[in-house]
Amino acid sequence: MKMNKSENYIVILNSLKRKIKQAQLKAIYTVNTELLNMYWEIGKTISDQEKKRGWGAKIVENLSRDLRNEFSDMKGLSVRNLRYMRDFAVAYPAKSILQAPLAKLKKNVRKIEPGNEILQASLAKLSWYHHITLLDKIKDRDIRFFYINKTIENGWSRNVMVHQIESGLHKSQGNLTTNFNETIPSETSDLVQQIFKDPYKFDFIALGDKAQERDLENALTAQMTDFLLALGQWFSFLGKQYRVTLGEKEYFYDLLFYHTRLKRYIVIELKIGDFKPEYLGKMEFYLTLADEQLKDSRDEKSIGLILCKTKDGLIAEYALRDSQKPIGIAEYKLNEGLPDNIKGDLPSIEEIEVHMVQELKNIKKPVDKHLQQLKHNLRR
Repeated sequence: MKMNKSENYIVILNSLKRKIKQAQLKAIYTVNTELLNMYWEIGKTISDQEKKRGWGAKIVENLSRDLRNEFSDMKGLSVRNLRYMRDFAVAYPAKSILQAPLAKLKKNVRKIEPGNEILQASLAKLSWYHHITLLDKIKDRDIRFFYINKTIENGWSRNVMVHQIESGLHKSQGNLTTNFNETIPSETSDLVQQIFKDPYKFDFIALGDKAQERDLENALTAQMTDFLLALGQWFSFLGKQYRVTLGEKEYFYDLLFYHTRLKRYIVIELKIGDFKPEYLGKMEFYLTLADEQLKDSRDEKSIGLILCKTKDGLIAEYALRDSQKPIGIAEYKLNEGLPDNIKGDLPSIEEIEVHMVQELKNIKKPVDKHLQQLKHNLRR
């Protein structure tokens, strides 16, 4: 069937839009590549001169001043930024390290000789502000590469990357107790394992000792943005106390998500205390319902995640041993409040109340005096 002129115009317009956007992204990428290339060159020069000629802080200050005088319209030539450039060049001594895929470079990093190629691929996809943050916060080379890969893979902003670093993602990702190797095809089980963490740090929530599962559920869903950030990329929230029916009975999932990369429903059950083996039977039942009533032919089998305040790893492993459903068991960590070592330095609730009463009295006195003066003036 032939398209009319208006339809043909829309097709052409959309095609041009895509090409322009691709060109814009390429231009941004090229500019970033050149900027990082220049920073590396400056940093390498400073590093070499420090080693060969003993350049100190004073010379770097002079260099910053002279460069800014010469390039007055150019930002990024401060003393502090020049030192970051030096650290950048020292951290990646071969410019070609930023050309090939990181997965290969990490294995062969000692074999790479300094060259004239830089930033054609992986590291050039991160902004300078990403890089200086990584240099500040992570000294271990392998851990830094972990966050570089994750930031590129997930498109994290600098702030999101900082959150993931501070939450210790490299320690928790893929660590939860699961049976994924036995219940998910081998070609994807490792990928699925890496999607999940243990423990999950919900440090944006503080609950009292008498809190129940529903309190935790409400707290998590009330701060969904932080919760999704803690879970990781590609989780889509479908609901809390999500209702499914079987015959005349109703059942409710604490939390239901869909993972857009895995193409799987994720059923989460929250437990306020220690993990118990009997939780597994309930989760298996829930996953059977999810596979029967929620998934379609395009979806993979649903996954269950049991989040407990604490767990015995050995008991969790034994509980999962004969399960035929893909299930993970992880701990969660909440905001525990003030550290014990500073609690004694702060006033108690009773002391605060006494102080407030006294403050109110002090406020009331000048007010009463002012009212009395006002009444006196009115009577005159």
